[in-house]
Amino acid sequence: MGKEEDMFYRNQLKELEAWRSSPTRKPLVIRGARQVGKTTLVHEFGKQFKQYIYINLDQPKDAELFEDFEDIQQLLTRIFLEKRFLQQYISDTLLFIDEIQESPKVVNLLRYFKEEVPQLAVIAAGSMLETLLGKNLTFPVGRVEYKVLRPVSFDEFLKASGEQQLLEEFHKTPIEKYAEPALRDAFHTYALLGGMPEVVQHYVTHTDVTALGPIYDSLIKSYLDDAEKYAKSEQQLHLIRFAIHQAIKKAGHRTTFQRFGNSNYPSKAIGEVLRALEKTHLLHILYPTTGTTLPVEPDYKKTPRIQFLDTGLINYFAGLQLDVLGTKDLNSVYQGKLIEHLVGQELLSFQSLSLQKLHFWVRYKKQSDAEVDFVYPYRGKLIPIEVKSGAKGHLKSLQVFVDRSPLHFAIRFYAGSRQLDELKTSSGKPFYLLSLPYFLASRVEAYINWLAAEIGWEADTNDFIATDHPIAYQKAKPAEKQWALEELTPKHFSILELCAEGPQKGKFLLEKGLGLTYQSRNKRVYLKSLVDLGLLELTIKNNIKSKQQRYAITPKGLKIKNRTFV
Repeated sequence: MGKEEDMFYRNQLKELEAWRSSPTRKPLVIRGARQVGKTTLVHEFGKQFKQYIYINLDQPKDAELFEDFEDIQQLLTRIFLEKRFLQQYISDTLLFIDEIQESPKVVNLLRYFKEEVPQLAVIAAGSMLETLLGKNLTFPVGRVEYKVLRPVSFDEFLKASGEQQLLEEFHKTPIEKYAEPALRDAFHTYALLGGMPEVVQHYVTHTDVTALGPIYDSLIKSYLDDAEKYAKSEQQLHLIRFAIHQAIKKAGHRTTFQRFGNSNYPSKAIGEVLRALEKTHLLHILYPTTGTTLPVEPDYKKTPRIQFLDTGLINYFAGLQLDVLGTKDLNSVYQGKLIEHLVGQELLSFQSLSLQKLHFWVRYKKQSDAEVDFVYPYRGKLIPIEVKSGAKGHLKSLQVFVDRSPLHFAIRFYAGSRQLDELKTSSGKPFYLLSLPYFLASRVEAYINWLAAEIGWEADTNDFIATDHPIAYQKAKPAEKQWALEELTPKHFSILELCAEGPQKGKFLLEKGLGLTYQSRNKRVYLKSLVDLGLLELTIKNNIKSKQQRYAITPKGLKIKNRTFV
């Protein structure tokens, strides 16, 4: 159970409200690592009921309630009486059974709540660490629902910090350029802290990073203490603790189980412990896929990558906090593994189903390996996502994927601004690259939808045979669009208004006038279109690329601006 008492808003409250009102509601098991806020979340949810009954099976007195009863009705009568609540309000009562892993018997009882008292809302939670230590703990199939609570997301961090204006800008699609610097700064603070609720709560209350060390220590110690609580032998205890320590160190890296952490532990023993820790949601073992379409089929023969629970814990444990504090680009920290790991954490942050996992892609070829940081299943497609620095990266692996994929777009998270480029690989396949500030990772689905509306969803269905000559990063020549007057938008008229005041530079018109980036697509849509229609003209016609070049409004443009054109 976490120590954070002053609850800040968690997005999963909406999911709990939907669960409560569902006509097919089943007892709900909330899973997740220790200290991610499961208990606090349910306490907050309990305020929406007339009666809220909290039972903690780690407390002997509460555990005794489940001893020696004949049927579920007798059990409920005992619980309501002991906790001094009235059964006449059972339909507006939430029963929360915490630390349920302490009693396999109570786990098996969950089925009867669904069958015999469906009007009672029942939630159970626990850390599930003991599943790795041989305790027989299985949930009744088909009679319970599951949700996973993960660390605090950047979205939730902004809510907790009271940054309402930033939150509103964060949820605009597409984001306005003027909001990016402030959101990037806030995200760097979030990247430093991580998403453990107790850390976030302490920081937003006291705004003192230096005071967080004991909290990080306590969190890591709680995971190690769990191992001590349930380990059956000294050898097993050492193995589990070793695996947890090494998983934090190796987070974001690909690693084999053989000689894991330069140890002599057998690879089989390491694999078993890591897979068991995965069930507790303390870490994820990501195996690569080699396909470019759904379904995702992990290749368990290839080297996996470790995704740990929380980037903030990694920062503290690995001594990276000063590096994070002093950087303007998180790609420069920890060989880029820190921001890659945090993007993965954000991609998971809004996924509440147990089976939702991260995936990455590889292609092995002599002297020409390729690896894409993430592939994201969405709307029946497998979308490639890279986490790379700067605007000049060649993204060779991404292009190798695109060459083999039916898609004609890809996504890159980086430290720069939102930008959409039309590119082609050296093998001739055109595609769009949507580059987004890395603080938008948790909004990836909103931006895929936006991109689909901008460019059209489906790719060319013709078969594409990729070649393996070196990849070049080439600009595609877009098809010329013939504009008509009736297609002009308010943004076009804003440009005409600005030019009516006098000739203006294109960069000023796009960046200051419209709040857009000064890139080829925007110049083509908003400037060239007006020139082609004869509404604007260039002031230096014999040297189009002159640095002094400006756009001036024509007499025809003035008539259009004043809506007097016939």
